[in-house]
Amino acid sequence: MASALEDPVLIRPLRGHGAAVTGVAFNVEAAGLATSSLDRFLMVWKLKTQCRAYKFVGHAEAVTSVQYSPDGQLLASASRDRTVRLWIPCIHGESSVLKGHTASVRSVSFSQDGHFLVSASNDKSIKIWSVRHPCLLFSLFQHTHWVCCAKFSPDGRLIASCSEDKSVKIWDTRNKTCIESLLDYEGFANFVDFNPSGTCIASAGSNRAVRLWDIRMNKLLQHYKVHRAGVNCVSFHPSGNYLITASDDGTLKILDVLEGRLIYTLHGHKGPVLSVAFSKKGEKFASGGADAQVLLWKTNFDSWDYKEVLKHHIRRTNLDDPPHLLDIYPRSPHLHGEKIQSVEVNPTFVSNTQALDPPVIEISSSSSFNTPDYVSSEDAQNPPDSVLATSSKRKSENESESAVPNVGKQTGISPSLGNTLEHIVEQLDVLTLTWHRGTQLLFKAAKEEAIVRREEEKSTISYLFHPFVLCIVMK
Repeated sequence: MASALEDPVLIRPLRGHGAAVTGVAFNVEAAGLATSSLDRFLMVWKLKTQCRAYKFVGHAEAVTSVQYSPDGQLLASASRDRTVRLWIPCIHGESSVLKGHTASVRSVSFSQDGHFLVSASNDKSIKIWSVRHPCLLFSLFQHTHWVCCAKFSPDGRLIASCSEDKSVKIWDTRNKTCIESLLDYEGFANFVDFNPSGTCIASAGSNRAVRLWDIRMNKLLQHYKVHRAGVNCVSFHPSGNYLITASDDGTLKILDVLEGRLIYTLHGHKGPVLSVAFSKKGEKFASGGADAQVLLWKTNFDSWDYKEVLKHHIRRTNLDDPPHLLDIYPRSPHLHGEKIQSVEVNPTFVSNTQALDPPVIEISSSSSFNTPDYVSSEDAQNPPDSVLATSSKRKSENESESAVPNVGKQTGISPSLGNTLEHIVEQLDVLTLTWHRGTQLLFKAAKEEAIVRREEEKSTISYLFHPFVLCIVMK
């Protein structure tokens, strides 16, 4: 179909990973994007005119999930190496390792206030960590199979989790108990997330289903089967009006959750789409696929009046019957099937997407702050109140070292001057990193030379004091 002004548009592909992209996350201003991959690396993309990428090396195995803290000062990553890492996204690669899981960690997520982290693992547990004083606070055990995903509610009082035991569970973080268990007998959920108001959760199913639940009444609100293969990830638009889904069928789909309709089908990835996320303001979204590509999109449709968007779609699509009251407060699940036709968006018809791949700067992990490897069960079950109440605000000096600087925040500086200053800062970052690496190589070479000399001296001494040599000398 012909494209309209409110249709999503592919801004550009981002290439730099060497394997499937498992997670995508925007920073607060949507000027930076973090991605995780099976290639063991975390990448931060600077999304300005001159795009630049920073590769963070630290995990020993595939990285499965990534998220920015709400203030954008920290990154959290989960890995198959059974660890969670907290990163300061700067050129020094400072990170802290959180150990406690005994199997692959599948997901990691910050609380809305940035004080806590929640992680889900194949060890069948969910763990909650303190960010300010990086340590394990407590664990939640009730799932009977691998836990795929866990997310905090916007107010931080609840946690939603999903597992291959075919259940979606709701947890009370204060009482550390499961207060509701939603079962799906057809398949299990790969991903779960809260809507912005915290009243509903959406789950992405291995059986192609996307479900929306009202957690106040524990009722199924909407049930979509619009994909042809399993759904791997979902993301709510900040308005709460739209939900985007990523699937093994190679497509992204945008659902209008107020009207209960599929409105867009997006193509672009070559193979399964594993991850998707809206930016904080909703003006952009990004997707990651098994093709090792990250696709950056401009939302567009959210800048129009909501009723205008619906009016355009009524003219451009064949719709089913209007939604009925059961969509809002259903007495039984109401299925939204594939008979709805969506607007197809194919980026092959979008111009100027073949931009050059950005330069990649590799940054190795360095120790940032001490993290205990283990917390006793007593401490884990009864975290001190001071820890629970502590803020996780970072020092302002970290902002100047960020791998995704934002000079535009400064007032009284023209955009051209700001871009020039930002370019100078980037070049200084590269020079500093190069100097650090050169210094490390010099120290390493000097150390190796000292070791060789020491070994030579030892061998000379041992030769002089050999009994046969001593005998000859005495004669």
